[in-house]
Amino acid sequence: MRYLTAGESHGPQLTAIIEGLPSNMELTAESVNKDLARRQGGYGRGRRMQIEKDTVAITAGVRHGKTIGAPVALTVTNDDWKHWTKIMGIEPLAEGVDPDEIKRRVTRPRPGHADLVGGMKYGHRDLRNVLERSSARETTMRVAAGSVAKSMLKALGIEVTAHVAEIGGIQADTTLRNGKTVSEIREIASDDAVYCIDPEASEKMKQAIDDAKAAGNSIGGTVEVIVEGCPPGVGSYVQYDRKLDARIAAAIVSINAFKGVEFGLGFEMARRPGSEVHDEIEWDEQAGYRRRTNNLGGFEGGMTTGMPIVVRGVMKPIPTLYKPLESVDIDTKEPFKASIERSDSCAVPAASVVAEHVVAWEVAAAISETFHSDTIEGLRRNIDEFVSRAREF
Repeated sequence: MRYLTAGESHGPQLTAIIEGLPSNMELTAESVNKDLARRQGGYGRGRRMQIEKDTVAITAGVRHGKTIGAPVALTVTNDDWKHWTKIMGIEPLAEGVDPDEIKRRVTRPRPGHADLVGGMKYGHRDLRNVLERSSARETTMRVAAGSVAKSMLKALGIEVTAHVAEIGGIQADTTLRNGKTVSEIREIASDDAVYCIDPEASEKMKQAIDDAKAAGNSIGGTVEVIVEGCPPGVGSYVQYDRKLDARIAAAIVSINAFKGVEFGLGFEMARRPGSEVHDEIEWDEQAGYRRRTNNLGGFEGGMTTGMPIVVRGVMKPIPTLYKPLESVDIDTKEPFKASIERSDSCAVPAASVVAEHVVAWEVAAAISETFHSDTIEGLRRNIDEFVSRAREF
């Protein structure tokens, strides 16, 4: 399984093409749109979310609500495109037109963004060519592709969700998730303004977001993704690039503004002895092998253990500030305040949705590799057969 995305932040549309999905899998635009709506929600979002109401069109690979084994094409129209048709036009500028009047050229790179380095790399003197694609708007299609992956996982009895664990230094009590199913965690988080399962921390997080906005500043945080029902043995220890935890880590850090990732106890492991870290193994006649704890977050040797996958990612504060930082104009080399683009004071809640979907994709892709079948029924049979064998091991 693989996918590619295309499209610019203020272009006509965003596109994703997904290849390798099994046939006969139920898939509707409605299910994808629910996840796209969650990405646009969350306390602290800016004006762009009021302009764009993302809805997907499935234009290939699905017939009568089920995949047919062909590539699936997804498109999301940018409603704001009507205001940018000249600035972001596809055709060459007409003769006699002054580019500076049309293109809204950007020459002042924003600290923390891809603007300056991207301009250097691709030779752009107009940094809009960089920021239009490096924008977090691209995560729209990553959520859409991940939503398709979640439909596949759900058909296999695997559930994925995410919640916000920290914003601006305010930490939620994540032990509140203990004893709850993924569905229950999803319901609690979805009903909260910042997608947090701790009501007391949620109120403090909202106040921190308000304070940052009033100060023209931004704040970051930490999100947690949980996968329940994944069979053991997904991934591999035989090559570095087949370790599923490594692939998930790469996917998390590839999200705009994410700078760190951990599994289970994560960095806390550095402060504990091995006896308090590793998950002891026990045998149950009904369930087979089990771990008494899940400190390693569902992984051993790059493979799933059958315990819930628990992964966290840290998001830095959004670098676009309404009290902009110092920068340098690439034309004049004179110091200036960095350009201000429309932005959020905090996008951690929305980022938790993105994290949920990139993890869902990696898990689904690895399951497809491990238990390969061209049909969803065959995939389910292959998983059931392996799980049965594993219990007898």
